[in-house]
Amino acid sequence: MEHDDLPTLELALPGPLRDSGVAAILDGQKTALTGLLEIYKHAGEAVPEVGQRFAVLDSDGRTAVVIELVEVRVVPIKEIDDDYALAEGRGYADATEWRAAHEEFFQSDGVSEYLGHTPVIDDDTLVVAERFRVVEAGDPGRS
Repeated sequence: MEHDDLPTLELALPGPLRDSGVAAILDGQKTALTGLLEIYKHAGEAVPEVGQRFAVLDSDGRTAVVIELVEVRVVPIKEIDDDYALAEGRGYADATEWRAAHEEFFQSDGVSEYLGHTPVIDDDTLVVAERFRVVEAGDPGRS
């Protein structure tokens, strides 16, 4: 399968946060990711579906890993539990720590600039919670 045919997925913003996320996927620590539903709507993108594959890009725009979604849920942020928070692979101790980090990111300058406003995050804010498996590490077709 050609990786150029796959939709791409970019974790966070380019730089250390994206690079650490890609590294966590490659070493098996990260098996879940979360997006703000408002970002999908703003971009005019459909919520991903189970079975969908993505080429995860590194900060240089190269495919670092191909993943396949095994679970997709749209849930209020208050429903994220400790197990899911740990699967995010970023060292969160629990769902409380996960939520604080995600609220900070969702309300960051980069996200606010993209949306045109700073989103309000409360217990009922909808997030897209995705679990995935690695299909292929790296993109041998690129040099």
